[in-house]
Amino acid sequence: MFRIAAFASLCLVCTHASFAVEIASPSADAWPGVVRVDVDATDIDHRIFRVREQISVVGGPLTLLYPQWLPGKHAPRGQIDKLAGLHISADGKALEWKRDALDVYAFHLDVPAGASKLLVEFDFLSSQDPAQGRVVMTPAMLNLQWDTVVLYPAGMVAHAITVEASVKLPSGWNYATALDAASGLANTPGADGQVGFKPVPLDTLVDSPLYAGRYYKRTDLAPGASVPVRLNLFADEAKNLEASPGQLRLHRNLVEQARRLYGSQHYDHYDFLLALSDELGGIGLEHHRSSENSADPAYFTDWDKQAPGRDLLPHEYTHSWNGKFRRPADLATPNFNVPMQGSLLWVYEGQTQYWGYVLAARSGLWSVEQARDALALVAQTYTHNRPGFAWRDVQDTTNDPILSARRPQPYRSFQMNEDYYSAGQLVWLAVDAKLRELSHERRSLDDFARAFFGVDDGSYAVRTYTFDDVAHALNAVAPHDWAAFLRTRVDALAAPLDGLAASGWRLAYTDKPSAYQRSVEAERKVVDFSSSLGITVATKDGKISDVRWNGPAFKAGLGASGSLVAVNSRSFTPDRLKDAIVAAKGGHAPIELLVKDGDLYRTVHVDYREGLKYPHLERIAGTPDRLSSILEPRR
Repeated sequence: MFRIAAFASLCLVCTHASFAVEIASPSADAWPGVVRVDVDATDIDHRIFRVREQISVVGGPLTLLYPQWLPGKHAPRGQIDKLAGLHISADGKALEWKRDALDVYAFHLDVPAGASKLLVEFDFLSSQDPAQGRVVMTPAMLNLQWDTVVLYPAGMVAHAITVEASVKLPSGWNYATALDAASGLANTPGADGQVGFKPVPLDTLVDSPLYAGRYYKRTDLAPGASVPVRLNLFADEAKNLEASPGQLRLHRNLVEQARRLYGSQHYDHYDFLLALSDELGGIGLEHHRSSENSADPAYFTDWDKQAPGRDLLPHEYTHSWNGKFRRPADLATPNFNVPMQGSLLWVYEGQTQYWGYVLAARSGLWSVEQARDALALVAQTYTHNRPGFAWRDVQDTTNDPILSARRPQPYRSFQMNEDYYSAGQLVWLAVDAKLRELSHERRSLDDFARAFFGVDDGSYAVRTYTFDDVAHALNAVAPHDWAAFLRTRVDALAAPLDGLAASGWRLAYTDKPSAYQRSVEAERKVVDFSSSLGITVATKDGKISDVRWNGPAFKAGLGASGSLVAVNSRSFTPDRLKDAIVAAKGGHAPIELLVKDGDLYRTVHVDYREGLKYPHLERIAGTPDRLSSILEPRR
């Protein structure tokens, strides 16, 4: 072991089989010169992004990093496995590089004396199929995420590295991004498909993804405003870009209702990037001045069936205030290779989930009835379908982005996964109801949002927050022991359901699903019997997608595998399973299911006699209707 110096001290351990280096801590000193990143995104046949990067350097040891810990994903999700063909040279001569033995995102090399610039070339081999990861390039559109196409010097704060980026797009395509074009018309490449952007800090570049495609339409969502907000639509087919004036008005309402809620805008312009596609991988990812979103191709053209997806834009837009401008201190890391901690994700994501539902209703993207029915599904989950609270609490689920990385789970109801979203949402419903109670209906979580997220109008410099900051801000709205109020809900081995009754409503069940639930099931192509049999099944082939832990189906021996072949000796259809549940109510015979699991067939008898159960909300007579007040548009 020996010591060397190159921009910072490095500790080396070298053997024939490995090469490990202690990566220097990030410095805020500006990196000399500008890093230039040029991306060729024209190879849509092979779905390859080709990268040519130039980095100003001085002679000596250097470590280059590929982004690992990604904002918004709260986890080490950098797609290092898709980086290929790495070649590094200086003055026309190839340089040897070695990958770190312990940190596979780090590449070490020696820069020759006298060299002033590195040429770094590699390909990003994007997914050809969803089984390989999210598809980001199709024959009709692409999603360029800059963290996938950049290497940067170790030992640096991301904001201290200036990057000048460009992209070459397929002929005839348009694009949208929060980045400002260096010249020419915004959203329209040059004749050669080339687009250059003004230099920005590396963290701003990574926070400014790009959509591009054959079929594109842009709509102004804040006509006449000094701060533009735009809806950028990309579609598999041109016909899916057609939105009615009424539909666009609801999206303009979203912008206005958010402005009324927060009283500020922390961007100089904002771009919703929305892909209406069955081909591009689904996404909802927040950024400071934009968001990456996807929806069903029929988002506009079959509007009445698309309600379940219409809270996505309100959710991601809210993140411009909560998560990007105001950010939990342990998520605000100096660069993309310093580990994040998500201890306040129940604020970052949980309160954003809350406002996503509220703004969907206030804007009219959802009717009030749809908002209540969506909330009923959340309440159902935490009333019947989270036995995992026997061993985990909401706080512990903030580890899930690292722990499970959204991989499919055998028994989600028992394992739990990122419940800081929806359970966190219920925590904030309880907070809102309590603020209203304490203030005799004069103050609410709206006041907290304006005071906490609405400060410094016009600034988009990150302001971090801690748990104590949150409790203190709540106390300024209505004095109370907010630290204890919050901790008893996020640390308890119980679902935080008290906010529903405090808002004047309770969960009830009927034998018919709401129109909203029918839309959810149609979108997911399943029938959901989670509150009755404790099972969710694919409508087409009877494949079992989920079984509630210790529910009736689980106790009968069904696992989350295999397919239903027959119900009471007749071939499976969703309606026959419903009929069997109805027929068993009050009877004596169990429901007989023939299950195919691999090459085996077996008969399972489910002893369940309580009939169909679908969640709805109903008013609690004689209590204040706070939920309706929460969902009411702000004037």
